[in-house]
Amino acid sequence: MITSNNITLAKNEVHIWQAALEVNDIQSLQQNLSIDEVKRAERFRFQKDRENFIIARGFLRKILSRYLGVLPRDLCFCYGANGKPALTKAFDGDKLKFNLSHSHGIALYAITLNRNIGIDIERIRTDFDCEQIAQQFFSPRENAILAKLPTNTKHEAFFSCWTRKEAYIKANGQGLSLPLEQIDVTLIPGEPAALLNTKWDSQEAKRWSLKNIVPHHNYAAAVAVEKHLNVETLHVTSPQDVTLIY
Repeated sequence: MITSNNITLAKNEVHIWQAALEVNDIQSLQQNLSIDEVKRAERFRFQKDRENFIIARGFLRKILSRYLGVLPRDLCFCYGANGKPALTKAFDGDKLKFNLSHSHGIALYAITLNRNIGIDIERIRTDFDCEQIAQQFFSPRENAILAKLPTNTKHEAFFSCWTRKEAYIKANGQGLSLPLEQIDVTLIPGEPAALLNTKWDSQEAKRWSLKNIVPHHNYAAAVAVEKHLNVETLHVTSPQDVTLIY
């Protein structure tokens, strides 16, 4: 449960929050949304998608309010060229950075200071040909590794790779304008998450840290955060009053 207690964030910390997108009182969350957010929710065709958006945004406002000491409904957001949300400067948008992702009933939120961040979560499915899809979006190196893995680990590896790429391009802020097949990440089950290389810049991988997250059985998730030159150790943690997921 999210309480009214304020939370502080150290310069070398990333806080990860997890929320279930199942609540009994969606109205209380919707009341905290801006007019623009309500209109965005109304554009979803299916009710479940509308509800998921409202709940995910409602929790985001509650979480961020804990760091800023303001009411959730008072927060204001702006958006990058590719739609990435950020707080406006009036609410320390140039300092407090965040990102969110949700999939099949689970939402993840990543919060940090003074550096870009991205997070992605996907439910692991096995009802499709992952190698065929990988040929379109994975690098030659990643496809070669995926092809050699045991059949029963291929889909886990596929989603590990996918979430790491997505977390990185979300953190970068350029989204799908970046070619996924030109990004190399680790994907073997049990292997630490890492950005290995980007085809357009041999130094890009040194600028980012990737961390694997296990939010729930049959889900894959990852967080990508811009490195600080003056921070040697990155701590990925959760506030004590929420479910610890990493």
